[in-house]
Amino acid sequence: MAEETNQEQERNRSDGGGAATQIAVEDVMDALTHVIDPELGLDFVELGLIYGVEIDGSTVRVTYTLTAPGCPIGPYVAEQIEEFVGEVDGVERVECQLTFDPPWTPDRISEDARFALGL
Repeated sequence: MAEETNQEQERNRSDGGGAATQIAVEDVMDALTHVIDPELGLDFVELGLIYGVEIDGSTVRVTYTLTAPGCPIGPYVAEQIEEFVGEVDGVERVECQLTFDPPWTPDRISEDARFALGL
């Protein structure tokens, strides 16, 4: 698994002149822990609302969902993703992709978040 991560990081080098900057998926995921669901007080990673991270040079694409299609925090979430991921070294552009396929279920919540929610 670590070998795959190193290979993936190697593919994700930016060629922005001079020394290449690696953007690691782990760094992006760490940044996404700052995106908080205001109703639950837990981050989107722990809640299982981040469906994917793709890195293409200095562009990061984050695919995420909400707990329900009518959730009013949608625009706020995209702003937060752009802000926090945009602070990761080497990131020049953040693209947010909202999806409801597959629909989110509480089964995606991490064990730590389940404990915090009393589930």
